[in-house]
Amino acid sequence: MTEPLGTLLAGTGEPALVELRAALRELAGVHAIVVDERELKRRVYRVRLATAGGWRRLILKRMDPVQARRTALAVERWLPAVGLDGAGPPLAAVAAARAGDWVWHVYEDLGDAHLAGASGDDPRVRAAAELIAALHVRFADHPLLPECRAQAGDLGIRAFETNVRDLGAALGRILRAGAEPEHAALCERLIARMDALLAQRDARAEALDAFGGPETLLHGDLWTTNAFVLDGPDGPQARLIDWDHAGVGPAAYDLSTFLSRFPPADRPPVLAAYRAAVERAGLALPSAAELALAFDTAERGRLAGCGLWPAVAVLDGAPEWGWRQLAGVAEWLDELEPVLA
Repeated sequence: MTEPLGTLLAGTGEPALVELRAALRELAGVHAIVVDERELKRRVYRVRLATAGGWRRLILKRMDPVQARRTALAVERWLPAVGLDGAGPPLAAVAAARAGDWVWHVYEDLGDAHLAGASGDDPRVRAAAELIAALHVRFADHPLLPECRAQAGDLGIRAFETNVRDLGAALGRILRAGAEPEHAALCERLIARMDALLAQRDARAEALDAFGGPETLLHGDLWTTNAFVLDGPDGPQARLIDWDHAGVGPAAYDLSTFLSRFPPADRPPVLAAYRAAVERAGLALPSAAELALAFDTAERGRLAGCGLWPAVAVLDGAPEWGWRQLAGVAEWLDELEPVLA
């Protein structure tokens, strides 16, 4: 059933809809009509509009201003600066809430061409691995790195140490406030893990420095659902979406995330494609054995970060969700296997 654009996302409770609808009228025309809309996940919607020029399929994503600015810089400034125009999400419009607390990004819809479920030897996966390698190689020692770090943050050993320290401190506050025996045991178990990781900090810093690859711009969230590969005139064309968590750090951070999204048996061809692309650009990638501790550091630092906000939530109004997430983080840490066997 078609609806006027003024009813877009009506009833969802989403903020800044007046601003979003105004941006869509400017983009698609004042006579655009909503033909279909559906929620893909929290804060993300797919819509189809009927316009004077034909169908328009769009993705609407609500972000906090920091994430929105980071993504816009990646798409409009950083990627073009190294010749990777078109390698990010196709940002079509931006709408900010008048209060400044939320920003909507409007993207052209890439369909369902993501790599979730793809095998490691799929040519589309090779295209994505080559794009990731190009990103890392071209931003290694690039003059924009200080700007990238200032705007997007650090994802190297400082982020590892900060995540681990902050999670341990948050869990300590929970214990001091009092917790049920089962929850207290979970906190103590996680604190012990954080203490052990802090004791290994120097060795892990050395591993990242020696074997983590060049310090570069990182996508920061390289799940296969964020890697899209479409048919192009010269073969598969890869794009990386969702730059919300971009930052600066060793290339191993991105590479370990991407590899971990594949079953262990599928990881060698993905790594081989990345290695070949890096070496064609004149950089050497350490051996799988040398990469092991760098990858492990990236994964454990990321998991510590995943536990921080649930720990904060336990004392800040959402204990049920917080405890459930903390139990999941503990389980992930217990079951974490080497990225490369």
